[in-house]
Amino acid sequence: MEAAPKTEKGEPKAARGKGFSMIGDDDLHNILSKLPALSFASAACVSKSWNTICNRILFSRPKLSSALSLHACPHVAVQEVLEKVLSEPIRPHFAIANVGSGFSLIEAFRLITKRLGSRMPFIISTANGIIGRDSLTNEYREVKWMDIGGDFHDEDGYIPAKDLNNGIVLTVGFLPGLKVDAIPLLRSVKEPRVAMVDQFVTDIKDYTASVSGCASPVGIIMFGEGLVDMKPIIDVLDYAMPMETVIVGDEKGRFLYKSGNESRNVCGSTKYLSDAVALVFARDNDKSIGIGDIQFHSTLSSGVSAVGPIHKAVSVKENCSEHTTWLTARKEGQHEVLDGQRILDDINNEPGSCIKSSKLYIRVTKRRKCCIGSEKPRLITSLAFHGVKGTDEGCLYVNGTNIKTGDYFQFYQSDPNTALSSCVDASSNLKSLKPDGNSSSCHRMRAVAVKKEIFGGLIFSCYGDRLFSRRKIYSSRFTESFPGVPFAGIFCRGEIGRGFSSLLGESNKEGSAHCMRAYSTVYLVMSYTLARPEH
Repeated sequence: MEAAPKTEKGEPKAARGKGFSMIGDDDLHNILSKLPALSFASAACVSKSWNTICNRILFSRPKLSSALSLHACPHVAVQEVLEKVLSEPIRPHFAIANVGSGFSLIEAFRLITKRLGSRMPFIISTANGIIGRDSLTNEYREVKWMDIGGDFHDEDGYIPAKDLNNGIVLTVGFLPGLKVDAIPLLRSVKEPRVAMVDQFVTDIKDYTASVSGCASPVGIIMFGEGLVDMKPIIDVLDYAMPMETVIVGDEKGRFLYKSGNESRNVCGSTKYLSDAVALVFARDNDKSIGIGDIQFHSTLSSGVSAVGPIHKAVSVKENCSEHTTWLTARKEGQHEVLDGQRILDDINNEPGSCIKSSKLYIRVTKRRKCCIGSEKPRLITSLAFHGVKGTDEGCLYVNGTNIKTGDYFQFYQSDPNTALSSCVDASSNLKSLKPDGNSSSCHRMRAVAVKKEIFGGLIFSCYGDRLFSRRKIYSSRFTESFPGVPFAGIFCRGEIGRGFSSLLGESNKEGSAHCMRAYSTVYLVMSYTLARPEH
């Protein structure tokens, strides 16, 4: 009788197969769920039964994975965060990376896409600081980089000179039931070289409709080019998107992106430049039975308070090349026109004013006509903060443009008391989603007899906010509310925050138009509602 074939180790092949078949599905599920992402992907190719179990592990819950590295070498830093985010099973639908200016965007972009693949939507941007869990120590870090010549510090003290502006935080997400893609706002290289805002909005709506059957995304994460005035662009997006669409992001920075649709990738194009990019999250009309619903929530804390009366702009002059505006104004209800110095002197004499030691802004209420495509223009109201630079040529001198004669504005100053109160409110808003005592990594709460889970979040905080001496003040808002839930964040030069949610306090009072923030922190929270069991 012919002997049974043997393996290289002399073990009968039939016996080896029998050994694998003796492992029960539950035990195999536990083993596979502990594999790192790449080994997990290989295991899914072993057999149909293994593939079924792997899919069950993946598709049972959404997942966000994030890691931070402050290593001075980009290659090492990228390797550290990739190893961490891929240390558990995940099949990423998107990735976001934020780096310090000491890292080359293109180098980090290539290293990450080489590992994660070129078809996955991916955005990488520069930031003024990063927030996240250290890939080596598992401790949450808040690292804020300042302009060259300024202070460089993290929550534990000063960063050594060799580590200035070096670091990365990487976030990858698996969101069953949603489709994700990166959609750019393009500007023609040829004259008149204006941003194609209508096309940008149309692209977002068309993509959403193509995958979900409706034109309303669940959420949008925006990254803008630092030299571009994002305020009018966000106003149009705010006008075009329904209140249900949460919009968050960073107004100013540098970025690279990769869309899943190759026709949208214009890097190196001789025809177009990209002024901004939106990571668009839309419901999947073809999602499998048994997959629940993902919802985005947003809340914010603010660090500014109003000071002085309302003013009305009288004469306005723009310097588009410097992205600044000169203006004179009169107090509401009065006829005397005030020059810039008189305006600041009056504000300085207001009760509670401390503008000499605070950051000063004007918050402008703008009424503008807006339309998309050939539709009839409508008047919309938006609110925008402009940093006050001082006085020049007898005028008030502020950052930004698109201020018109007749616009009303009020001064706001950075205020520690307001910041503390607002921070407490933000914590309460976050805790309104807090689960009922379950301490697992995906936290459960009850709402209308349907289980929900908080599975991740992102933070966009003003880099200039130095109102708190407490360490890890931004990350603690999240970790105290949702211990164990992964999140990441950045310090930026212009926070974007809008959403329709019970979490939003201040913005609900003022309407959806208040997208552009100042001295604030915007929190994005992602929740998952379990599918109702079929009867």
